[in-house]
Amino acid sequence: MLLRKQEPRTTSDTVLGTRLLLSQEHGNRYSEAMPELPEVETTVRGLTPVLKGERLARVTTRRGDLRRPFPDDLAQRVTGATVTGLGRRAKYGLIDTDRGDTMIFHLGMSGRWRVDPSELDKHDHLLIETDSGRRVALNDPRRFGSIDLVSTATLAEFPAFKALGPEPLGPDLTATYLKQALEGRVASMKQMLLDQRIVAGLGNIYVCEALYAARISPKRAAGRISRARLDRLVPAIRAVLESAIEAGGSSLRDFAHPDGNLGYFSKQFMVYGREGEPCGCDGTVQRYVEGGRSTFWCPACQK
Repeated sequence: MLLRKQEPRTTSDTVLGTRLLLSQEHGNRYSEAMPELPEVETTVRGLTPVLKGERLARVTTRRGDLRRPFPDDLAQRVTGATVTGLGRRAKYGLIDTDRGDTMIFHLGMSGRWRVDPSELDKHDHLLIETDSGRRVALNDPRRFGSIDLVSTATLAEFPAFKALGPEPLGPDLTATYLKQALEGRVASMKQMLLDQRIVAGLGNIYVCEALYAARISPKRAAGRISRARLDRLVPAIRAVLESAIEAGGSSLRDFAHPDGNLGYFSKQFMVYGREGEPCGCDGTVQRYVEGGRSTFWCPACQK
């Protein structure tokens, strides 16, 4: 399922993107490097009022590659095209044009779009200019992001999309689906929710928070989770993501909105980054490492 988004709130036209180490500001030692789904969603919503309906007057690549080379025919195919819509699939942003093409962007570890920059930065590797004079620059100091251009009609066949599970905010994610998808799985519930083939776009921060909200142990074997627990988990996933999107995203390093404003959902974390702090149930938040990632949970109330 490819998500096409509702009209977003308008954003500032002139403020440049900034990068701050939120991990230092909020005392959080466990910073996540890669933007998660809410960060990509807020980026798409920020770009929509700038690009939707605009004719692309000029598209310039300022180096040959990011994580991989830019498409050879990128400028030729999209220059002169009109943007018909923007959307998201998992952690990828989508920019559709009236020529039947979709530009797919991934922010990697440090990517961000800068809107109407007064001057270009050395890390602005892709510049899009519109007929009305708007400019957006894809800034990616570490160059782990990517840009692809595919036919909109075959978007679902894009290699990164073919094996993805349902969108966590879409109607296809149900308790019934999860029960079937997790049947017989002995891996932990945390690991299964991070598997993009099970649910598309979920990342470490929000899996920790959703499992806490549903009072499910991240260590429990996924195939042993009852239907009643899954009935709690699905709305918990949606609520956590929607809260993060409303707050503007929460990755703890490098992410900035297109209008330069950072999200502070990190202030609302119930367990993530709170090792040793009290839980509301009188338990204590604990941390362990699985698959190279920190998991935060409360053993007293997550069973």
